Amino acid sequence: MKENPKLLSPLVLAFLGDAVFELLVREKLVEGGNLPVNRLHQKAVHYVCAGAQWEGYLAVRDMLTEEEEDIFRRGRNTKSGVPKNADPAAYRAATGLEALFGYLYACGRHDRYRQLFSVIWEQKNQNSEEGYEKE
Repeated sequence: MKENPKLLSPLVLAFLGDAVFELLVREKLVEGGNLPVNRLHQKAVHYVCAGAQWEGYLAVRDMLTEEEEDIFRRGRNTKSGVPKNADPAAYRAATGLEALFGYLYACGRHDRYRQLFSVIWEQKNQNSEEGYEKE
């Protein structure tokens, strides 16, 4: 990426990070087997919603460097509209996590965002009573 990632707005980073995070989820779900697309979409929603991303942040926060925590905070603290059906704290945390993933992607730190995602994925599936990753 030509643009210095540190100069991008937190919402631009979150925009990029949202796509990165969703692609990682989709990759994992497809690895789990060939399912109808509507079923894959239903499963994906459990991972990309604000509440799940808030839990994801909690799973990795102790692993974050000071720089990564700063990027998360920039994203979390950015003024943006919160959907009516969303918990504002969870939505802001999700924006922070997406900003972090966008930043890591823009910096070319693919191994790092994949490492963080792996922890999030394992934690989510460990806590999931439905075991979405096993179907």
